[in-house]
Amino acid sequence: MPLSPALCTFLTERHLATLVTLRADGTPHSVPVGFTYRDEGSTGVVRVITSGSSVKVANVRRSGRASVTQIDGPRWVTFEGPARVLDDAVDVADAVEAYARRYRQPRERDDRVVIEIEVQRMMCNSRSK
Repeated sequence: MPLSPALCTFLTERHLATLVTLRADGTPHSVPVGFTYRDEGSTGVVRVITSGSSVKVANVRRSGRASVTQIDGPRWVTFEGPARVLDDAVDVADAVEAYARRYRQPRERDDRVVIEIEVQRMMCNSRSK
């Protein structure tokens, strides 16, 4: 998924975002998260590291969808798409490494998993302030 240079820069800056998943009753569950974006040619992938016992993980396992929005003044981006939970050690280590590059090294966790969103829809305004 080709991104503009301004959006690429915005996605490497240290900003938190909001992850939205759906509860069993269909209402949104919105939580602050750090995330990383990886361009995979024709699509993009958003990854969020978290505890395997979190509500957001249970919601993704049930609904298979999620969105993440990052905002900084007039600049914002939302990524939406099908989501899955990855618990393979290699996938988790790769996501932790990417997170550490963008934010900081996260604390050690034995129950860490990755929520991965395959970006099907992107909406944004990445123009400078």
